[in-house]
Amino acid sequence: MTAASTAVPSRRFARRALRHWGERLIEGVLFLAALSAVAVTVAIVGILLYESAAFFEHVPLKDFLTDTQWTIMFADKHFGVLPLLAGTLTTTGVALALAIPVGTVAAIYLSEFAGHRTREIVKPTLELLAGIPTVVYGYFALLMVTPALQWFMPDLPGFNMLGPGLVMGIMIIPYVSSVAEDAMRAVPMHMREGSYAMGATRLQTALKVVAPAATSGIVAAYILGISRAVGETMVVAVAAGQQPNFTFDPRESGATITAFIVQVALGDLPHGSLEYQSIFAVGLVLVLLTLFFNVLGHLVRKRFREAY
Repeated sequence: MTAASTAVPSRRFARRALRHWGERLIEGVLFLAALSAVAVTVAIVGILLYESAAFFEHVPLKDFLTDTQWTIMFADKHFGVLPLLAGTLTTTGVALALAIPVGTVAAIYLSEFAGHRTREIVKPTLELLAGIPTVVYGYFALLMVTPALQWFMPDLPGFNMLGPGLVMGIMIIPYVSSVAEDAMRAVPMHMREGSYAMGATRLQTALKVVAPAATSGIVAAYILGISRAVGETMVVAVAAGQQPNFTFDPRESGATITAFIVQVALGDLPHGSLEYQSIFAVGLVLVLLTLFFNVLGHLVRKRFREAY
């Protein structure tokens, strides 16, 4: 055997070894990228727990969860989170009352009725709503939506939760419609054809065949919309009044958890004070609230998930 014939296998094995280490390197980089998201989440929760523990050393947890007043800036201080929680749930409820039906109807139209050309125009136009800065939505709610509502409700104050809630609903319609439409289009065509063969109309097929088959994806769209509405900041900070009131009446002014965090974080409160630490306590409540909705959505998707 010559020297040239023995050199070829060694070069081939060298290339294989190099490719092996290259693949291991790529795998390690991808693992670190995935781990970074988990690490950031753990760090955020850890900071919230650490700072909240210092807050709850001075404020009893029972008072925090049951007191109906939130007056940390006044001499008579109360640290009840219920007014902030009520404002968050009220604006979220108003937003979902608009976004869920409109977004679902838009998804059904785009998936089952719109032609290809119409879909290519309407869907990107809807998704453009998600790219508008939220502060623009806030001033739109304050300067246009609320005055328009006052034509029908003259007693409606200038700062209220109804106008911002409706604008938040407009803002999250693209999230609901886009995800729900993708879920409906993933339903196999043979299910539609079987429905048509039984004499069903397109509307009956959409409502009684396609929508039930895409329930898990539609629920995921709703959970995404809820999370987006709960975490919205600038719309309610600009147009809701930032007055913590324990009320579920959307015609009243109110403050949400995110709006309060912005209000305090931009103030002149000294670092480490009880008022400053309160933003971490309410931030922890917001994280737990979002976690609750996501876990609920996961359970519902798992319950109704269909594999095709």
